[in-house]
Amino acid sequence: MAAKAGDNPDSLMALCTDFCLRNLRRTMCYLGDRNKLTLRPDVFLPSEICDKLVNAYMEMVHTESSFEQQDGFFQLFSDPRSTRLTRVQLREDFVRDADLEAIRKQDLIELHLTYCNSLSARSLRALNSFCQTLVSLSLFGCNNIFYMRGGAPLACAESDEYDEVDERPTRFALDSDFTFQGFNRLRLLNLGGLPEEVDVEALLKPLPALTSLDLSSVHIPRPSFLAQWKERLASLVLYNVDLTEEMLNTVVLMSQLRHLDISRENQRSSKFKMTRKMLTGIVRNLVHLVSLDISGHIMLDNCTVPHLDEVTGSKNEDQVLNAIEAYTEYRPELAHRAINQLFDIARIQHCSQLLRALQLVIAALKCHKYDKSVQVTGSAALFYLTNTDYRSDQSVRLRRQVIQVVLNGMEQYQEVTVQRNCCLTLCNFSIPEELEFQYHRVNQLLLKILEPARQDESIQRIAVHLCNALVCQVDNDHKEAVGKMGFVKVSLYGELPTRLCMYCSVMEFSWSALWNITDETPDNCQMFLNCRGMSLFLECLQEFPDKQELHRNMLGLLGNVAEVKALRPQLLTPQFITVFSNLLDSKADGIEVSYNACGVLSHIMFDGPDVWAMDEPRRDDVMEKMWDAIQSWDVSSRRNINYRSFEPILRLLPQSIAPVSQHWATWALFNLVSVYPNKYCPLLIKEGGMALLDKVLELETSQQETKDMARKVMEQCENFKEDPMDTNR
Repeated sequence: MAAKAGDNPDSLMALCTDFCLRNLRRTMCYLGDRNKLTLRPDVFLPSEICDKLVNAYMEMVHTESSFEQQDGFFQLFSDPRSTRLTRVQLREDFVRDADLEAIRKQDLIELHLTYCNSLSARSLRALNSFCQTLVSLSLFGCNNIFYMRGGAPLACAESDEYDEVDERPTRFALDSDFTFQGFNRLRLLNLGGLPEEVDVEALLKPLPALTSLDLSSVHIPRPSFLAQWKERLASLVLYNVDLTEEMLNTVVLMSQLRHLDISRENQRSSKFKMTRKMLTGIVRNLVHLVSLDISGHIMLDNCTVPHLDEVTGSKNEDQVLNAIEAYTEYRPELAHRAINQLFDIARIQHCSQLLRALQLVIAALKCHKYDKSVQVTGSAALFYLTNTDYRSDQSVRLRRQVIQVVLNGMEQYQEVTVQRNCCLTLCNFSIPEELEFQYHRVNQLLLKILEPARQDESIQRIAVHLCNALVCQVDNDHKEAVGKMGFVKVSLYGELPTRLCMYCSVMEFSWSALWNITDETPDNCQMFLNCRGMSLFLECLQEFPDKQELHRNMLGLLGNVAEVKALRPQLLTPQFITVFSNLLDSKADGIEVSYNACGVLSHIMFDGPDVWAMDEPRRDDVMEKMWDAIQSWDVSSRRNINYRSFEPILRLLPQSIAPVSQHWATWALFNLVSVYPNKYCPLLIKEGGMALLDKVLELETSQQETKDMARKVMEQCENFKEDPMDTNR
């Protein structure tokens, strides 16, 4: 049998790394002086482990809301005698000057800093510490790193104390003293987004040995200086750089170039126009060129590029996936366009490279969790890539990655389209099974959507559907947890008329979810009553007199409340008993509304006449109506109900205080075991129902028709035990 996409298990290294990072104080570290996180003295970690620890830590901080930053984490790697770092990738604002200073004694070979806007010129001093070992350096989008905080130079701290200053640096004076003098091993450099005030020519002059240079969006007033690398440079990226003929004349001198990117985000923002002569000059002079990106330029004279087939674009699935892969990290605007193309492929045609497509979209969503365009298109693409057409090709591990990135999007981007796309994508999964590993988190996010301040009814309808599915077939501990998170309160919150107006189309789903979440969960039933649930019940009956499924769901929930002895007195009022009694005559949804109303009354009757402290309606009159209702039902009715346990019904059997309750319970059992024997005969036998039915036969107070029905239930179960494989059932 062929393996599913992404079926390879996590490596032991990945599992250990994850465990250690989540349990630092139980594994590698202890709390030292002043509660400072300190590496254990007997620990030595080689670079293979340290690199993974740091890079995995950054990934978890960046993408997992439940994973918190550890104060002093980078200080753990301050001493190369116990830890070795060689390749580090850090991104975004939570990277501080003190973090780089903490690792300044390490012999870093690669250091990639991306959008680290909290770094100031103080970090340039730390960079100097790596000058003799660095081979690859990226400062992409680190817009403040060439500026001094406070308008004065900040010396690199000599102590190992972790700096706890937490403000983003404000730009003051430019640090004009820093150069790359002494970075003799540096071969790959990315300065994308370098501020215009920085003299790029002076900065790069000490680096004659570069082989790869990225100057995306950098102002280059004198492009001729690029010629110093004409014999060495293999890759040059000038994305969103204002092109001139002088610059192109310099570029075509670079005889060793294999990759050239002179593309733009938007052709309207450039006065430069590409001619056939220019393009031909690039191709003829750069004989080693493997890839060329000229997208976003105005093309004249029917420009074409001969003999270059492997470039990105939107021609086919390969090109689209290549574009997502090439542009995700540094060019979200282009990645967004490519993902949009993938969305159309998955929706209209068929995605033939599912694993690669999913992995690329997941990576893009992780990398740009604050970018609206990427989040909208990425979440929409995931909806189609995880639907039924593709599901058989996806592994458990891959689908879990999708769920996590979808929840990240819901958490980080409170935007209507993203929220809707993410909720719809979750509907593609088996619930609750596939979401159980993130059960608490997904419920919290759905509850946030259900808050009354949210006005988008379509998203709330989906959220209620998901909540309902999540609590439908889980244990009581899960239901209690969701109740404590606030589901009952949120569902019943606010002024009732306003809620009815806002949520008329959501109401049915809400009551269904409340029915499920209160099943055999007394705490949630109590919450329902505390949150004025009975008032909402009466309002809904009045507002929606003909909504049959709504009535069924509401009465099903009240059946759960009635099963809790301590709560039944709150239902025993003339108003509520009259309503329940009137609903016995309902023909809504087959027998369901009448059946559920009778169930509520059966539990109330079970408490006996002593608690019936009202003149009207009379207890005997209500019981008579219950008998009439039960006798009117078709015992072969197929049911829209699911019992996980018969315990609430079985407790009504061996008693004489309310024969009608006993009869309702016996009728319910016979209906279920005769219509659904495979499901309910084993359940009744397992829960000791046969012995209790025997007692019904022994009681003199049991009505004859109740005894007859009890015998039929027992016969049905006996026949099932004799021939459990009967295929005619």
